[in-house]
Amino acid sequence: MPSTFRIPKAELTGLYGAVVRRISKKMYGEVPDVGYVYFHHKPLLRAVMGFETKVGRWKALDPTYKSLAEMAAASTIGCSWCLDFGYYLARNENLDLEKISQVQVWRTSEVFDETERKVIEYAEAMSSTPMTVTDEMVAALLAELGTEAMVELTQMIALENMRSRFNSAAGLQSQGYSDVCEIPLAPASVGSAS
Repeated sequence: MPSTFRIPKAELTGLYGAVVRRISKKMYGEVPDVGYVYFHHKPLLRAVMGFETKVGRWKALDPTYKSLAEMAAASTIGCSWCLDFGYYLARNENLDLEKISQVQVWRTSEVFDETERKVIEYAEAMSSTPMTVTDEMVAALLAELGTEAMVELTQMIALENMRSRFNSAAGLQSQGYSDVCEIPLAPASVGSAS
């Protein structure tokens, strides 16, 4: 389903528009729909791009846990664009697509270990309204991941909440990025998100 663009799609004009098009096409094969929305506010676009570049340098958290958490947050919020793009990124990072593809059905899937289940559960709890995070969840993950990775995990989930809520509110839908992935995303099961 194509994006509905509740916020109109901007025309990528001028030198900055040419740069955005060139970088996007090199990295993703096309301009992500979110780029057209952010282009209406170029200082915000630059700030988000700069922050996302810095986020990409964080290395305290295992990349699989990061991807599982992002996908779980996007699924809980219902951002099809974020699930599509996140799955594509996981493929490009050579993560285990069998696991990443099963996030929406993690409760019944047998591919996850206990730590991965805790990460997904925590991401769902942080992404629910109201939040359902418990002291026990945090303590268990702290014991397994360590403090630095736990801080990074929490921030990644919060960041994915921002992305997913922005993209969903803007009317962005799956753009077909995950179509190139060998293993299709599992469809969400009824009651899969808390």
